[in-house]
Amino acid sequence: MTPSIIQIAVVTLIAFIYGAEKNAGQILTNMSVTPAWFVGLALGDPVTGLAVGAIVQLMSLGVAAMGGASVPDYPTAAIIGAVVAITSGQEASVGVAAGIAVGMLGLQLDVIAKTANGFLGRASQRFAEEGKYSQMKSVLFLGPVFYGLTAAIPTFAVLLFGADAVNAFLSVMPSWFTTGLSIAAGILPVVGLAMLLSFMPMKKFIAYAIVGFVLAAYLQISILPIALLGAAAAIEYYKSHSNPSVNALDAGGLEDE
Repeated sequence: MTPSIIQIAVVTLIAFIYGAEKNAGQILTNMSVTPAWFVGLALGDPVTGLAVGAIVQLMSLGVAAMGGASVPDYPTAAIIGAVVAITSGQEASVGVAAGIAVGMLGLQLDVIAKTANGFLGRASQRFAEEGKYSQMKSVLFLGPVFYGLTAAIPTFAVLLFGADAVNAFLSVMPSWFTTGLSIAAGILPVVGLAMLLSFMPMKKFIAYAIVGFVLAAYLQISILPIALLGAAAAIEYYKSHSNPSVNALDAGGLEDE
């Protein structure tokens, strides 16, 4: 099928809304199955949209952009996969394959959006220091727009030209540009984690951080068991410090005995 102008506009808007609010209210949620189902509704085949979204959802379980990291944009891949599967009349698996390939473009666009938002953050801070609060709010509203475009641009391109056109665009991108984006993608997680650690009481809990680093870097343990060990340590720490008066009473009783 060939999507109509209205369908192209609606699907592009769905992609834009997902991209704009994936770091905010999450009305569509950051799960692949939800926007893909809405795309299926817009194109008249919600079952295929739901199937594509469910497959991509299973593929992306456990993948998260922690600390500012850029990961493949699976929800955008689900949106594009639903578009390809429905418009071409192919099976959901065919749409998923095309969606994942084109969705890799979202990884590069995410780096660009995060870099641009860094400039927006400094501009808004400058306006705040100058007391220009209306300009500050106007600048901050541009942030979600950039994120919305990271999903809307590849979706619109696929709707107009097909998945092959986006793949051709990726192939002609200069190596210096893609290399720069790869370097930025590697730096962003480090910067994000450094910012996160600056707000955490690391001096108080440095021993736990060292244990986690050893488990991950030297013992090559995956993140889930480390997180479970951290949760267990947090539970025990909370239990031992949640009621100091009771703990002191227990300690005194032991001393008397």
